Amino acid sequence: MMGRLRESRWVYILLSIVLAVIFWFYVRASVDPTGITSIHNVRVDTVGTSVLASQGLTIADITPQTVELRVEGPTSVRTELLRRRSSLSVVADVSRCVEGENTVRYKPSWPENFNAEELYVQDQEPASITVVVEKLFAKPFDVQFQLEGKVTKGYQMGTPAVEPASVIVSGPVEQVNQVDKVAAILRAEELSERFAGDLPLTPLDKQGNPLTDLELTLSAETAYVVVPVVMTKEVELTVNLLAGGGATSEDAERVIEPKTIVVSGAEADLEGLEEISLGSIDLSNVVGTNTFTFPIALDSSLTNESGLTTATVKVTVEGLDTEVFAVSNIRTINPPDGYQVDVVTQSVLITVRGPAEDLAKIDASQFQVVADLSAMAVEGSRQVRARVYLNGTSTVGVIGEYTISVNVSR
Repeated sequence: MMGRLRESRWVYILLSIVLAVIFWFYVRASVDPTGITSIHNVRVDTVGTSVLASQGLTIADITPQTVELRVEGPTSVRTELLRRRSSLSVVADVSRCVEGENTVRYKPSWPENFNAEELYVQDQEPASITVVVEKLFAKPFDVQFQLEGKVTKGYQMGTPAVEPASVIVSGPVEQVNQVDKVAAILRAEELSERFAGDLPLTPLDKQGNPLTDLELTLSAETAYVVVPVVMTKEVELTVNLLAGGGATSEDAERVIEPKTIVVSGAEADLEGLEEISLGSIDLSNVVGTNTFTFPIALDSSLTNESGLTTATVKVTVEGLDTEVFAVSNIRTINPPDGYQVDVVTQSVLITVRGPAEDLAKIDASQFQVVADLSAMAVEGSRQVRARVYLNGTSTVGVIGEYTISVNVSR
């Protein structure tokens, strides 16, 4: 009796399980029914291209480049697949293709972490694709830097450094010939500081448009680019006028050409730079109008962007009178040891400049002409530079340079 009851109990348990499974399938069929969905324009990807490249081959064309899939499965799974269809593709293995036209079958490549166990691919249109393979063609290109954007006003971009400087572009000859240049492109709306980093390399056609849909291979995918960016500033050139020859800076007019130059450098180096001094001009060397040439010398931290290496300064002294005096008060100092020096010149015409009323008070006795002979150690007649001293006045000065003739003997 008890045995029959136990047997009946196991029958009931088994019957309950069967009914539960039947009920689950019923609910599943009612709530998440199975159906068929067509997915158009599924892109075709390839694997095995490296095998072709090792044989000196490459893909010239793939037809078609998109296919249609008809998949069968529960509504929830098909809905999830459609939601993630941008990650769906089909993959064709081209590693066994030969030169010429090849027919290759493909299989779906589902999105990452997508459970495709409940899906069934009912149909593929077309069932296979055509892959045209030809010999690999390679061509070298210099890597060019391009800035998509602009440099901030007041700044200047220096010469970019690119590594590698050139790349090899490989692919079908027809496609490689479409490449006009290879560029490392930096996209920056406002570039105001130095850039250093890796940039992707992009093949461009003759119109400068990226070639993105070709079967091309570059020997390097990126280039390390350093783009110097410095601040620029227009700076005035100046010259210092030293009082002399009876004239001060108030009596002189100066014209500097160029007036300004553009320099570049770090912001900290340019911040306090308002002018660049060319040097000094002694007005005692200016008679009427004289022109002087100065080199434009900059600190090593700055760069002369104008490219001008010299500047001319025209100085004119106006508003003063001049007068000439015959001066015979001539002497020498520091004669060389063992030598006798005889002064040949007996009188020197000295030109002085100053206000007319002050010039009228000057006479020749106030002048001294002094020649320093410390560098003389050779016999014979020589012209030596002499310095002229004018005593007893501060408003009149000597202008010009003077020499006297001496005879040196032992």
